Amino acid sequence: MDKYDNVLDFYFLATRLKDVVRSGWNDSHWNIQAERLESIAEHVYGTCILAIGMQSEFPHDIDFNKTLKMLVLHEIGEAIIGDITPTDGYTEEEKERIEHEAMAQVLSTLNDKDELLNLLLEFDEHKTKESLFAAKIDKLEADIMAKKYQEQGFYNQECWDKFINKTPRLKKLHDEGVENKMFNYWYIYDRPKFVDDESFLGLQDKLKNEDVLSRKREK
Repeated sequence: MDKYDNVLDFYFLATRLKDVVRSGWNDSHWNIQAERLESIAEHVYGTCILAIGMQSEFPHDIDFNKTLKMLVLHEIGEAIIGDITPTDGYTEEEKERIEHEAMAQVLSTLNDKDELLNLLLEFDEHKTKESLFAAKIDKLEADIMAKKYQEQGFYNQECWDKFINKTPRLKKLHDEGVENKMFNYWYIYDRPKFVDDESFLGLQDKLKNEDVLSRKREK
């Protein structure tokens, strides 16, 4: 294969993410009733935009270009395997193995495949400053989308209750008296991931206390 083939094969495989729905929103999970659901590519774009905004207003001591590359690629394996969520019955070890094999396959035509795969493995280990920042961005962007869907009323309460009742971590929060709104579960569940960073805690609080759909810039 020549280098042009390498580029195009990578491009067409990776950009399948434009058409793959974030399965956490589908009728087997949160059962969002929107006319169209967020794609994985839209989530990836959202994480990059959020990272740029957060780094602008709350600068972190990180290699930001490296971090941004992590975010651009962090869901790349899902072009092959789709979106596996924590409630889909896989152990963490199984999920990680499947995802890493898929990542390697998507990157396999590129000369930089080893460097890029190592970047993704670094992201998953959550040990370096860059990977920790990127992981928080990944979680916070999902929180934003959960709040948006909640405010739009895009869920079926009966199906949602069934999902909560069959998901132990959510059932526990429900039994503890958490208000039965989607973002409230996400807020509490993701909160521990942000405890060492006031900027992330602050933005999560902003989401909790404001109507995000009403935010408009004056022309």
